Amino acid sequence: FGVSGLLRNSDLVMYDRQTESWWQQITGEAIVGDFTGTHLDALPSTTISFSDFRAAHPEGRVLSRETGFDRDYGRNPYASYDSTDQPFLFDGELDDRLDPVDRVVTVSFGIDAVAYPFSRLVDNPVVNDVVGRQPIVVFYRKGTLSPLDRSSIRDSKDVGSGVVFSRSLDNRLLTFEAADDGFRDTETGSLWDISGVARSGPLAGRSLTAANHSTSFWFAWAAFKPETRIWEP
Repeated sequence: FGVSGLLRNSDLVMYDRQTESWWQQITGEAIVGDFTGTHLDALPSTTISFSDFRAAHPEGRVLSRETGFDRDYGRNPYASYDSTDQPFLFDGELDDRLDPVDRVVTVSFGIDAVAYPFSRLVDNPVVNDVVGRQPIVVFYRKGTLSPLDRSSIRDSKDVGSGVVFSRSLDNRLLTFEAADDGFRDTETGSLWDISGVARSGPLAGRSLTAANHSTSFWFAWAAFKPETRIWEP
């Protein structure tokens, strides 16, 4: 989320240093303080594997682990968190349409919110959809490890990545399908990677516009967006 100032993390919410207003992490809405009722501007953000990042951005920089603090950044203090039936520190009502710790990639435009469960994307790695009258595509790709499975993240299970882009390019609506090691639009046959860049074909070098989306556990998203529609194949 973008904000003019600095946000700091507390146990339950984020707060800004200037006014100490409290901001919900899922919605970006201030619920206490001078900014109560206002929302931060959402910025597109994706979570993909390092190998996919490196392939898309070979000159990309990597944040150093040399922070001045003696800490093992590859260790998970919440082992098996994404395998529990009752999420740690959550005492609200659970939405039983999905398992509480099912990972979902979510899209919200206006009053229309949709969740795409990773468990369904595994067998359906491309979803062409319309949310809030916005044509979008969801790409799913294996290869991203869970940071909340084993004590050592290196040994954790592969949960994959889900990303969302607009299907509109130069006022042209594209339709996508799965292809070998990537994705293909049926209109031109161009091949795209999970970063939304066409790597070959008539549209090579072009980029899709990222749609605002997030990756969450179902219980957390549903607590704030109970009206969410769950996508089914």
